[in-house]
Amino acid sequence: MMTRDAPIGVFDSGLGGLSVLDAMRARLPNESMVYIADSGYAPYGEKTDAFIRQRSKAIADWLVERGAKMIVVACNTATTHAIGYLRSSLTVPVVGVEPGVKPAAFATVSGIAGVLATAATLRSDRLKALIAEHEARCRFVCQAGHGLVEQIEQGRLDGAIVDDLLTRYLTPMANAGADTVILGSTHFALLAATVRRLFGNRFALIETGSAIARRVQALLHEASLTAHAHAPGSVEYFSTAHSAEQRQPLVAIASRLPMSGPQLSVAYAHIAHALADA
Repeated sequence: MMTRDAPIGVFDSGLGGLSVLDAMRARLPNESMVYIADSGYAPYGEKTDAFIRQRSKAIADWLVERGAKMIVVACNTATTHAIGYLRSSLTVPVVGVEPGVKPAAFATVSGIAGVLATAATLRSDRLKALIAEHEARCRFVCQAGHGLVEQIEQGRLDGAIVDDLLTRYLTPMANAGADTVILGSTHFALLAATVRRLFGNRFALIETGSAIARRVQALLHEASLTAHAHAPGSVEYFSTAHSAEQRQPLVAIASRLPMSGPQLSVAYAHIAHALADA
């Protein structure tokens, strides 16, 4: 039987889900969490739909085997391609992330919003449906953030390459009149400070970490799975990156986030998958 003090399992293709984890820790300080970065197989944005679905299931199964009472898919790409499959095949609640199309449509004054997302998210039926639902109110300028995930996976949230990519991707949005940008990947939410440095207050930035944390809190309450409030929750970090050196970027980025402690470690997790890399 699932206990209240069991951990919440959180996973992403790599490090982007740390932005969601941080929001969850801020809102749910008594909850223990297990975070796994699938950095050995990142980025998902260039993978096939079938690979993303099977890989997400393998990781979710691993988290459930470790006793997770809930799974948070802290990855836009995995959510768009695997959330239905996970919900139909797991016995624990599953929470996904969704690009902030609706809040962007209501936040924009100019009526134009940019969408910075992975290629896989941009081609997904879910994102297309969200845009179609709100296109009467807002015009969306979409851009795949090629290369950004790879930089973040190396622990870089700024610097010449990141600055150049963001400038290249966001300047056309500004020129098109966008006053709002959806950071349509949990990876890209980690770049908010860099976007503000480069573009000042040109854009209102939409990310969904806080909304996910509220949804998790509500579902825990509904399922009577809220942790007892007797002590702060703990966090365990895992990565599918093989070497300690390859796992170091997770330590570097997590250590910079507001809710992380000064010292943390990342263990290696071997998670087999059914499909060959694609």
